[in-house]
Amino acid sequence: MTGAGAVLQAAAEAREVNVLAIVFFFAFVAITLGITYWAAKHTKTTSQFYAAGGKISGFQNGLALAGDYMSAASFLGICGMVALRGFDGLMYSIGFLVGWPIVMFLVAEPLRNLGKYTFADVVAYRLRQRPVRVAAALGTLSVVVFYLIAQMVGAGSLIELLFGLPYGVAVVIVGLVMLGYVFFGGMVATTWVQIIKAVLLLGGASLMALWVLSRFGFNPLALFLAAKEAAAATDPHANVLGPGSFITGPWDATSLGLALMFGTAGLPHILMRFYTVPDARAARNSVTCATGFIGFFYLLTFILGFGALVIVGQAPIRAIDSGGNMAAPMLAQALGGDAFLGFIAAVAFATILAVVAGLTLSGAAALSHDLWVNVVRHGEAPEHEQFVVAKIATALLGLAAVLFGILFQGQNVAFMVGLAFAIAASGNFPALVLSMLWRRYTTAGAVASMVGGGTSAIVLIVLSPAVWKDILGNEAAIFPLKNPAVISMPLAFLAGAVVSLLFPERAAAEKFEEMDRRTHLGA
Repeated sequence: MTGAGAVLQAAAEAREVNVLAIVFFFAFVAITLGITYWAAKHTKTTSQFYAAGGKISGFQNGLALAGDYMSAASFLGICGMVALRGFDGLMYSIGFLVGWPIVMFLVAEPLRNLGKYTFADVVAYRLRQRPVRVAAALGTLSVVVFYLIAQMVGAGSLIELLFGLPYGVAVVIVGLVMLGYVFFGGMVATTWVQIIKAVLLLGGASLMALWVLSRFGFNPLALFLAAKEAAAATDPHANVLGPGSFITGPWDATSLGLALMFGTAGLPHILMRFYTVPDARAARNSVTCATGFIGFFYLLTFILGFGALVIVGQAPIRAIDSGGNMAAPMLAQALGGDAFLGFIAAVAFATILAVVAGLTLSGAAALSHDLWVNVVRHGEAPEHEQFVVAKIATALLGLAAVLFGILFQGQNVAFMVGLAFAIAASGNFPALVLSMLWRRYTTAGAVASMVGGGTSAIVLIVLSPAVWKDILGNEAAIFPLKNPAVISMPLAFLAGAVVSLLFPERAAAEKFEEMDRRTHLGA
């Protein structure tokens, strides 16, 4: 264990309160609550609550997309996974990035031209509304819940470290602050919180990476070799520069890659952001900007993860959080003391709040817009009623986020988000693509692909080593892979195709030309 690691471990065990970190924390909360107060004055309609009235520019939305996507899994989870697992953690960095070309070329422009608030607007465009929206809402909520778990676990661990509070109390505090943003400020407040968070995160991660590299003569190879030696000092058989420490075989790697690559194009909180811009061109520009920001950030996670392994050490990281989620804040303290820890912790907290706010909005849209307005009220709900139901849905999702965050304490947040991506790749992405590109796709096919893909992904996750063995305590898992996408995603495509061919729908096929024209030309 390094000297810095020993100091950090002792501090963590004593749960000493970091005054500077708390100052930075409250400064950020005060600024963002001020934004929420301003945004509340501009959030009077359902369109403003869900989509900021479609008045966000392409560049602003690109930054907000980056802020929404660079989550606790990216900053806390991947850094921790690289520090503890080495090369296998980099699979998450690469996988999270490569999904963006798919979003750019397949999803962004059609989504903006066809939808209103949710991705179900697109899937249901030429199909029967009620069954499609029920299935889409269930898929959205499944993804949102898994993603929320990851963010709340990261938030709880962070606040527990800084304030010395019990983990459960920390999760409740985060839930209450997040609800304040969404409940009063809607998408306007959420967008600006995400923009501020993206700037802070990119700046803070860049500074940390430069600081780490300066200790190794700005030579990444020297850092990687030092990481190999540090890991070998703890475990002579460790090989942090090679695969196999976490992703144990080619099928696991393939399944994870599919989930991260195609899951991006099925994430409801990411898809929802394309409705905040005025037109399809702005949507396309926003993806271009977001891809650049996100790609740069994920390059930095390599350096931060290996830097934490060398400078902090694996034992102190595990002592504070078994999932490794506090590796980045511990690295910040080792580099710059309490002041830098305070800044990075505030950035990490901003990261979590921004993503949780976006997730809660997308889940609320599924409950209120898809289920209440279009299923229960048959599309006839007045504006005031939609607004009230949206806020009730927001409160329910906030409560769910807190409960699940407490239940899943100790899980690595990057791994948990990988499971959310698997559900998105299985339940949402096949239906979205088939509805836009295949004339013979039907209502029954859409329901089969969404329900079949999402359900199979969730069932296989429960039967996997991550849940069946690690959480439920059984000796061996029924399903051997940690990520189910290699099975559940092809199954969703197959179910959608077979059921559509077995139960053709003439009205859906006839409306395909109208949908195709609007996809490319807009309304």
